[in-house]
Amino acid sequence: MKEESGGSPGAAPGLASVRLLEAIRSDGTTWDELAPRYGVTNPDPPWKVSLTATRECLAASGALPWLQLRGAEDHLGETLYSGMPAPEQQLLALAHILLSRGLVSEEELATRMAAVRSRLDDSRTEPA
Repeated sequence: MKEESGGSPGAAPGLASVRLLEAIRSDGTTWDELAPRYGVTNPDPPWKVSLTATRECLAASGALPWLQLRGAEDHLGETLYSGMPAPEQQLLALAHILLSRGLVSEEELATRMAAVRSRLDDSRTEPA
């Protein structure tokens, strides 16, 4: 899915919603809700480290300079992803930016999400 980025490469992504991300946002599933379902007590989402590393790699490589990334994340967080907890808001905003810039397709993201969900479900321990 490609969206207009406002003309310049560093502009905040357009505000068109992304079907896959909208489904996640409207599902209302946050880490606070998911963690107990999978028996996890760590308050930090497991994807937090990967999210931070991805953001740093995009900035360091020049693919998306830090200030542009933060501006786009802030813009999306205040608009499309407002009302979400901070970690989920940041994750959805980064996914939106990657999708809008054509760095990943919605189909690729959906496939990767399904694989992660499958691994989580396979490792889930049922209470005795």
